Amino acid sequence: MAWRGPSDSLAGVTEQHEQHERREHRFERGTDGPKVIVAGVDGSDSSMRAAAYAAGLARRQGALLALVYVRPVMTAGAALGAPVAETTDEIAEDLVQQIREATERLKGIFEVRWEFHTFPGDPYNGLVTAADELKADAVVVGASEQAGHRIIGSVAVRLVKAGRWPVTVVP
Repeated sequence: MAWRGPSDSLAGVTEQHEQHERREHRFERGTDGPKVIVAGVDGSDSSMRAAAYAAGLARRQGALLALVYVRPVMTAGAALGAPVAETTDEIAEDLVQQIREATERLKGIFEVRWEFHTFPGDPYNGLVTAADELKADAVVVGASEQAGHRIIGSVAVRLVKAGRWPVTVVP
């Protein structure tokens, strides 16, 4: 075994540091645990359970919890005079209020960094866009509560089939 003097080991450390600096600026999914966990929320019981589960993951991993509400775009509803934009704004505001209240109740006991985002579109494409833009390491969604999704496929199933992130489906 060859003896390595102090200058040899210092050169190796410097080289490793330089390699780390070059890699630090490049996004790399799934290294050293998740840094961003996206959870889809829409106010349903299953989505709120998914958000709670994702909050626990984010806390344990020291990750950012990105709570995402996808605003449906219903041009036909707007044409019929339905106040779609106002309704979706109210839903988003109500979700943020619920999250803030839960955060306040758990302050000092359960701390997690979180952000709330809204994206337009249908739930699947909105969550895909959110996960891409936020550079998600994992996506957490609630199981569908609608019977029709057993036939045409739920958002959760479509996210799993996309195979772009680890997806956790919370019942």
